[in-house]
Amino acid sequence: MIDAFTYRNGALHAEDVPLARIVELAGTPTYVYSATAMTARLKALQAAFAGQRVRFFYAMKANDHLAVLRTLSNAGAGVEIVSGGELARALAAGVAPGDILFAGVGKTRDELAEALAAGIAQFNVESVPELRALNEVALGQGRQAPVALRINPDVAARTHAKISTGSYGDKFGIAHDEAADALALAWSLPGIRVAGLHLHIGSQITDAGPLTEAYARLVDLARLFAEKGRRLERLDFGGGFGVRYQKGQASIDLAALAAQVRRLTEGLDVEIAFEPGRFLVAEAGALLARVVYVKENAGRRFAILDAGMNDLVRPAMYDARHEIVPLREPDASDAHGRVDVVGPVCESADIFGRDRILAGVQAGDAVALTGAGAYGAVMTSTYNARPKAAEVMVRGDACTVIRPRQEREAMWADERLPEWLDAR
Repeated sequence: MIDAFTYRNGALHAEDVPLARIVELAGTPTYVYSATAMTARLKALQAAFAGQRVRFFYAMKANDHLAVLRTLSNAGAGVEIVSGGELARALAAGVAPGDILFAGVGKTRDELAEALAAGIAQFNVESVPELRALNEVALGQGRQAPVALRINPDVAARTHAKISTGSYGDKFGIAHDEAADALALAWSLPGIRVAGLHLHIGSQITDAGPLTEAYARLVDLARLFAEKGRRLERLDFGGGFGVRYQKGQASIDLAALAAQVRRLTEGLDVEIAFEPGRFLVAEAGALLARVVYVKENAGRRFAILDAGMNDLVRPAMYDARHEIVPLREPDASDAHGRVDVVGPVCESADIFGRDRILAGVQAGDAVALTGAGAYGAVMTSTYNARPKAAEVMVRGDACTVIRPRQEREAMWADERLPEWLDAR
């Protein structure tokens, strides 16, 4: 596994490109992604599960840029989508319909019809009403829809409450206790072809225990129906693999997880699917920002950046921690220089980190917020009328602006004034 961001000759690099060069090229705030780091992560997954019938579908909600989708598709990943808009994006990136899975609790009939007509590989159906709706849509098109029922196994992910999805109190899936009846219904509907079962219990999971507990429940269901002559083609175990957001933090043990999957599915003739999102792209991305001011207030020091919670909302939304590092290598002997790193948005929640060590930080210095490749740019807004950040992709010593900074006028270009307002 490569490190996407490393210091060389006193300067922070993305692969072979100094991040200072990207600041000169695109300004700040700017997201930068390492294409090599993304593909290396996918290769690590493929290697860990070598010898097993396993496919990986990138959960594109983590980062839906066309360049990211094309990079991972070219490396052998399919794509997991959660909306009609994501379907259109995936197709625009060149992803084959047969490499697309469609998840999400609120698929509309129009979205179901569009995905079915496109010929996607699988619908991850999350409720009986959705199952009936999809059956009607399929019959209207004279087709059968390939379906995996999403089972809620009632297994706690032991992660942040806002990214936990596998307990009965969560909105996702069909309760494990009701799965048999839902499957029986699915098999009775003429517009449905039951392809398999699906689950996803949450995100940023570093302990394999909850995952294997949930997988076992899905495998038990598959074996039960196999004994009744109802063989399934695929078990989709979802994603949720945790990554490192700070030094010393654990990430998922892929070899151990692969061994557990092999043990659980032994003798069961099914394809296994996984839907990694964050795992493939989080550590491959960083948000570059510049210090606007350093101020003191009642003895507390603040480094105020030109990036805010509209650019990276995770700290405000999830209390998420991102490492914040200068683009010039700091003096290791200086452990002082603690500051609160904040943004310019008029919200008290616009804080990237308290008591961070940024020795000698001054106005004009550039910093990188690492681990920002997932749920960063894709969740940006124009709050406070702040244009969306630029995005850059790096491979080797080459870098390309893959999305220019949003022009101010673009923020209101689609707005219309009511006719009764005076012209100015």
